[in-house]
Amino acid sequence: MRLFDRQDRLLLAGLALAAVVVFAKPLQYVLDLARDVERGTGMALVPALLILIGFFLFHQQGKRQEARTDAAAAEAESRQANARAGELERLVTFGQALGRSLDLDAIRDVVRQHLEVLTGTPQACVIARIDGEWRVLTGAEGAAEQTESSQPQVDEALLQRARESVGGSISWAGSLWWPMNAGGTVVGLVGVPESAGVPFGARHRVVATAATLLDISLRNADLFREVRENSLRDGLTGCFNRTHTVAMIDTELRRVRRSHMPVSLIMFDIDRFKGINDQYGHLCGDAVLASVGACMHDVLRVSDVKCRYGGDEFLVLLPDTPLEGAKQAADTLRRELAERPIRWKDQTIAITASIGATAAKPSEIDTPAFIGRADMALYRAKALGRNCVCVSSEPVVA
Repeated sequence: MRLFDRQDRLLLAGLALAAVVVFAKPLQYVLDLARDVERGTGMALVPALLILIGFFLFHQQGKRQEARTDAAAAEAESRQANARAGELERLVTFGQALGRSLDLDAIRDVVRQHLEVLTGTPQACVIARIDGEWRVLTGAEGAAEQTESSQPQVDEALLQRARESVGGSISWAGSLWWPMNAGGTVVGLVGVPESAGVPFGARHRVVATAATLLDISLRNADLFREVRENSLRDGLTGCFNRTHTVAMIDTELRRVRRSHMPVSLIMFDIDRFKGINDQYGHLCGDAVLASVGACMHDVLRVSDVKCRYGGDEFLVLLPDTPLEGAKQAADTLRRELAERPIRWKDQTIAITASIGATAAKPSEIDTPAFIGRADMALYRAKALGRNCVCVSSEPVVA
């Protein structure tokens, strides 16, 4: 802060001139006295005084210049500190938002919101390995030659350099990439086209830190999904458990009421499964159940919800499937099970199943009633001699 501006200096000069005029006689007296002393002692007081005054003024000018330099340095340091505080605040906000994101969609939303601010360009992108495939998580598609629609082609040489990189960036095919690398496993890359202006200095560190935070978040999401899947699935057959499937059936019935699309349900159990346990033991029974689960995953659609309902009973929810389609799927599953006997201690154990199928009514909201109709069809199949498919006798309201 300057104490005196240009107008103030002019005023001070005027005051000094006025003081000289006012004190002219006293000054003349002092000068005469100094000359008398000089003549009497031989000392040059006036020149010495003038030299001292000159050096004093030069010293003051130097101090003022030094003060201005210190003030400029302090101002620059303050700006840098404010910039660092702003960058840290943005990183903290980004990290907190990622910490609240436990699935891929939530992480994608957070990155879309913060990526441009963190990288300084709207052309930045993030690619990540999702379910074993490289995909554009967010950002400008085609930001570099490696990206192609939603499945970028990531060169193995780039991945190798990313594995070897520790907190640094990689220049590759016209873009600068920051790897999400922990423990030698690259789970993703943050890319900025060099044509957009490569981040440097503090911005470079911010992007590197953001990549690390994103790496941790993606790993946490994978762990959370794995834990959730394990808690919802039967470890022996790989099918969903009963509680989760009933909730999914309830959700699907509500969707059917809105969309008026068909949905069907298959229920089956393994014929004479108790006899298999009694004759060959429960380990053999577990092998049979595992074989049934594998067959279901091989034969049925990915969109079909497969459930181990309890013991040797299984449920299959078939979205967008009318009753006739459910009957065909059930018959295909029955044939596949019969054609896949298992070997157990030099014994061949045949597997057959009795299957019931039903379709939901457009206005149906009662999940237990829906399951009950499939269960009744299942017991009719058993009464008809097992290893067959029966459909619900109750007509479906169109």
